[in-house]
Amino acid sequence: MRSARLVPAALGLATALALTATACGPTETPAAADRPAAGASSSAPASDGGDGAGDGGSGLTGDLADKLRKHGVDPDRWEEGEWKNWDRDKWLREAEDFVNPVIEGLWDPARMQSAQSPDQTITTQAGASGTDPTPRPVRAQPEKTPYHRNAAPVGKIFFDAPQGHMVCSGTVVKDPRRPGKSNLVWTAGHCVHAGKKGGWYRNITFVPSYNDLGKSPAALRDAKPHEVYPYGQYWADWAVTSGEWIRSGGTNQAWPYDYAVLHVKPQRGTKSLEETVGAALPVDFSAPAPARAGTIGAWGYPQAAPYNGVIMHKCLDRATRLTTAPATPVMYRIGCTMTAGSSGGGWFRVLPNGKTALVSNTSIGPAGSSGWLAGPQLGSGARAAHEMVSKKYAR
Repeated sequence: MRSARLVPAALGLATALALTATACGPTETPAAADRPAAGASSSAPASDGGDGAGDGGSGLTGDLADKLRKHGVDPDRWEEGEWKNWDRDKWLREAEDFVNPVIEGLWDPARMQSAQSPDQTITTQAGASGTDPTPRPVRAQPEKTPYHRNAAPVGKIFFDAPQGHMVCSGTVVKDPRRPGKSNLVWTAGHCVHAGKKGGWYRNITFVPSYNDLGKSPAALRDAKPHEVYPYGQYWADWAVTSGEWIRSGGTNQAWPYDYAVLHVKPQRGTKSLEETVGAALPVDFSAPAPARAGTIGAWGYPQAAPYNGVIMHKCLDRATRLTTAPATPVMYRIGCTMTAGSSGGGWFRVLPNGKTALVSNTSIGPAGSSGWLAGPQLGSGARAAHEMVSKKYAR
């Protein structure tokens, strides 16, 4: 039951990822509800990554500046390098403290390519009673190019952490209060917040269809900007992750709550992310048990060896169960050879109505080797996080 036929997945700009999937297996009790914490067209991509109508600006005024001052940070020096101060007493940690001022020109192609992947691995599986046998590895397949024709909502998330420039993956998802004009991106909690050991990461930006033509690292160094970020860059101006992740992120108890929702704005222009990309995926919050979820497809940009972080990959496999600690919700697990860097990338399944929806995101993999990935079931807590961001920007 864990095998799945790898089929080409087409994602037109006005369609959704196509998966071949059938549900099977007995009914199982859904995972326990988690709780969120608030934080803060069909045309080809434009050559300048936007419509050129102005730029985002740093926005270091009003609430943003006040939040920084509250933590002893000089907002006037933020762009000059104050953002590099990771002292714990100045590291904004709480849900309401999220700030992410735009720094114009910070993420140039060279800086993007130098970014590394966060290492999110797990060495123990204490809740063995809720864990199925380890799935066989499924070799990740490169996505067809150009990405904007086959997987436009999938992209890379870049951010700065105390360890340096970092990368994750993310997906454009629908906003129920802004149909056709969503600015929401789904990713993992550990791609936006350090969890138990720190606070919100900085300079978080999303690049849909990164490296659109699938160029090699060497060729990408000489690529035109529109080939690196065909739709431009979208900076997060608000983020929500689970309260469990903020309190305990990085421990085995928190992995089932490792998800986040970003609201983004274009670094240049005013058009919404969904309008620019031409597609967004609905999110399925029904949290079907792994045995009933059928085939799940995971997309992302694996960075750790043997991958190089610049090529989009995908895996399809039957979902199984993984429990990371006693009394914690069951996670989805699939066989997949993608490595760190694919963290935050969307997991998709076909719903009973035939539509494809995001059902999870890549959270963790095994320590010491690759071969499987695990992601949280998205239940009432994840739905509340999504609603929180949607309501904040409803108009």
